[in-house]
Amino acid sequence: MRAYVMTRYGGPEAAELREVPVPEPGAGELRIRVHAAGLNPVDYKIREGQLRVIRRYPLPIVMGNELAGVVEACGPGVKQFAPGDRVFARVDKDALGAFAEYACVAESLVARMPARLDFATAAAVPLAGLTALQGLRDELHAGPGQRLFIPGGAGGVGTFALQLAKRFGAEVATTASPRGEAMVRRLGADVVVDYTRQPFEAVLKDYDGAFDLVGGDTLTRSFAVVKPGGLVLSIAGVPEPETARKDLGRGPGLAALFWAASLGLRLRGRARKVRYRYLFMHPSGPDLADLARRIDDGTLEVVVDRVVPFAQIGEAFAHLEAGHAKGKVVVRMVD
Repeated sequence: MRAYVMTRYGGPEAAELREVPVPEPGAGELRIRVHAAGLNPVDYKIREGQLRVIRRYPLPIVMGNELAGVVEACGPGVKQFAPGDRVFARVDKDALGAFAEYACVAESLVARMPARLDFATAAAVPLAGLTALQGLRDELHAGPGQRLFIPGGAGGVGTFALQLAKRFGAEVATTASPRGEAMVRRLGADVVVDYTRQPFEAVLKDYDGAFDLVGGDTLTRSFAVVKPGGLVLSIAGVPEPETARKDLGRGPGLAALFWAASLGLRLRGRARKVRYRYLFMHPSGPDLADLARRIDDGTLEVVVDRVVPFAQIGEAFAHLEAGHAKGKVVVRMVD
C-alpha cells in the first residue's frame, strides 16, 4: 500500500511516499480502508523532533493522526463494528499510521462517521474536534455566564472551539485577520479583534479563561486578558508538570523537566493570580461519537480549508506550515 513515511527527524525531506506492507489487525483492532486523512501541526512537529522528549518513534514510521474510512476487517474481540461500517478516528498516539491506504486502529478509539459528512470532511474532525471538546469541557469547564478568549479562532482547532464554547453557553472573543473575520463571526464569536491592527489585550479584559491555540507572544499576552482566579489553557505553549502526570501518565522525571520548561509562564500567571495549564488531548471513541451527534444535528459545522490528492501531501504540508489555512487541510486517498 502507499503510505507517507517519516524516515528521520527533520524538515519536509524527512518524509516521503513509499510502498509498505498492509497492516494486519490485532485483538480489538479494526483494519480501516482509509479514504481521507487530516493534517495537523502536531504532524510536522513530530517530524521535526519537537516531541522526542515525550515520545520517541521507531523509524521509519507511517505518519498521520486522524482518518476517515471504511472498516475492511476486524481482529479478534471486536464487538461494536463490522466490515462496511463508515468510521473515523484519532489514531493511537504511539502508533500513528493515518497517512496510508490502510490503517489498524483500536476499537475504543473509533466512532461511526457523522451520516451527513463525506469522508474528506469527516477526516477533518477527530484531532481538532477532540482537542476543542476536551479543553473546553474538562479544563475550562465552559458554561453559561462564562467569558472565554480563544485566539486563533479561524484555525483547525479554533473553528471547533468557537462553536463548542457557544453551545456550552459561553460568551466568546477571538482574534482574526480581516480575511477571517466573517467566518469566525458566523461560527459564533461575539467579539473579534483584528490582530493586524491592534493588540487584543488593549481591548479584552477580565475574561474567565483563555484557550490559547497559537503559542508564542499570543500566549504570553493572554495572561493580561484573564481575571484573577482564571485559567490560561494552551495547546501551543510549553507543557507543565500536570501535563506529565494527567495527560501522559508519566513520572516525576518528566514532570520535573516540564516544571523547569514552564517556569516563566507559571510565574507570569502567578503574578496575575492566573493558573497556566498545557493540554495533550487523548483519543476517545465515545467523545468522537459525541462530536458526530453534534454534527448530525446541525449544531457543529466542519470547516475545511482544502482537500488535496494523497500524491500531493508534500504540498499540503507546505500550505499548512505556512500558517494560512482557514480550517482543516485534508488529503484524499480514495476519489
